[in-house]
Order: sequence, then structure tokens, then C-alpha cells
Amino acid sequence: MTSSAPRTRRPTAGGPDGVVLLDKPLGLTSNQALQRVKRLFEARKAGHTGSLDPLASGLLPICLGQATRFSGYLLDAPKAYRVSGRLGSRTSTGDAEGEIIEQCAWDHVGRDGFEAALLRFRGRSRQVPPMYSALKQGGEALYRKARRGETVERAPREIEISALELVAWEPPEFGLDLRCSKGTYVRSLVEDIAAAVASCAHVTALRRYAAGPYDDCRMHSLDTLKELAIKGPQALATALLATDTALDGLPQLQLDEEDARRLAQGKIIATDAGAGVGLVRLYAAGHFLGVGARDAGGKLRVRRLLDTSGDG
Repeated sequence: MTSSAPRTRRPTAGGPDGVVLLDKPLGLTSNQALQRVKRLFEARKAGHTGSLDPLASGLLPICLGQATRFSGYLLDAPKAYRVSGRLGSRTSTGDAEGEIIEQCAWDHVGRDGFEAALLRFRGRSRQVPPMYSALKQGGEALYRKARRGETVERAPREIEISALELVAWEPPEFGLDLRCSKGTYVRSLVEDIAAAVASCAHVTALRRYAAGPYDDCRMHSLDTLKELAIKGPQALATALLATDTALDGLPQLQLDEEDARRLAQGKIIATDAGAGVGLVRLYAAGHFLGVGARDAGGKLRVRRLLDTSGDG
């Protein structure tokens, strides 16, 4: 999680740079929410870091300006959700927006048996993505094929569920808290859990409350952002976290001016060979520069730097 004192970013002449933690409301697609935030901040570039279905609410980190250069690190980050489901019926979409396509017995399922089934889904496994997903096959999103009544074979993908807990049990209704890797489809997970107890189920509500280094304690609703925008750019900027907060899980490396200049030129520099291997956040004179990768010999290469040309 991020620290209790968030690093905020002030607007610049080239447009805002940073991350907005949006509390996405029900009923909006992630792209619709993104476009509204982009207009409020008058940002030239914007991108979200992991879609939420219209049925889902909660944390949607939105990168603005130069922060979009590092959005991929958040796309790859683990996420946390609270999901509500209902045993006894399966829908065409896996959630409450779809038509009921199967009804199953559920009154044989007890709490102990349900919790025992959850144990089988913790850890690494392979999951078949649902037809109602944005994954593409043959250049077309699967959900478009599904809307035409088509079903195509989908290759299973490896996922990891690091936490899965039953937090509500009023059968046929239940609630789960889970932490999972990128690419995990919660709708499919709920269906698979129900199948493990010889029933079927669908998602009735879904809320994301954590993504990578961010949690829900500093989210802003669209209404709050609109109110700040009315007060002016400086007020709106208080909702903007600094770009490097997206990388809080990476170790920091402070560079002197000469090494920073050489890295900016694409050169490899030598660092302490015992300082660790992998991605690092780069700083010089207290300013965030970007991300580098250090090998076992201490050699440091650039992965992604901020644009200092003024073009964003």
C-alpha cells in the first residue's frame, strides 16, 4: 500500500501528469469513466490500468500525461476485490446483467463445504477466460462473438489467487474477499467455485478496493472531481498523485547528475553489484526520472524515462 502522506503533483503548462484514483460508479464502462476524468483535467493523454465492467465499482487508477508511460506496471499489478454472488443460477454473462441460462440446486451446500472448496482455488491455477470478455480472437473481442450467440474455444491462462476468504454467508447469497493476479476473471472464478460444490452461481456485485500500491482510502468520485474542477486547476490537482507513486513497489536508486545524463543518452552505467537485481525507480537531485533494470553484475539499463522535451 502507499504511504499515508501521498505525493501530489501540481499541473504544468504541458498538462497534468500523475495518477487519479477514481471510485468508478456502477453503470459506466472503464473507458467512459476515463474520458470524463480526462476532460475534467483537460489532459492530452490518459489511460486506465485495468478494466472494470459496468456492473463493477471501485478503484480505477487513471494515469494522466507522462504517467501513461508507466501504466503498464499497474496493469501487471495484483488486484483485490469484494464480490457478492448467488448460488442456484448461472447467467449468459456470468453476472446479474445476463439472462439466466441454467438453474441448479443449492440447498445442499453448507458453509463448511463451501469454505473447503475455496481452498482448491488458492494459489496458482489455470483459468479459461469467459466468452463475455474483451479478449480478442481473430481481431475481434470475444464479447462481440458472444452477443451473436457464438462460442469459441479459449486457451486457459495461468492465474494466481493469493487470498480468498468467505466474508458473508446467507445462502443462496455469499460474499468473498480475494486478491489475485492480473488476468483473473472473477465471474469465471465464482462459476468455478459453485461447480466445485455441485451447484452454479453468478456475480451480483463486484467492487475493487486495491490495485498494486494503491488502496481505496484515497479514491475520488466523479462528483468530487467535478466540484474540485469548478474551484480551479489548483484545487483539482490535489486529487492527482505523483507519477512515481505507481511504482512504490520498486526499490529506489539515487543517481548523480553525470550518471543521470548518461542514462538519458541510452548508455549503460555501473552500480553496486550487491544492491539487487531487477527493476528500480531512478531519481536524481530528488526528482523522479523513470525506471531502469539492474543485472547481477550491477549494470543498469534504462527501461522507461520521463520525457523532458516538453512534448509529454
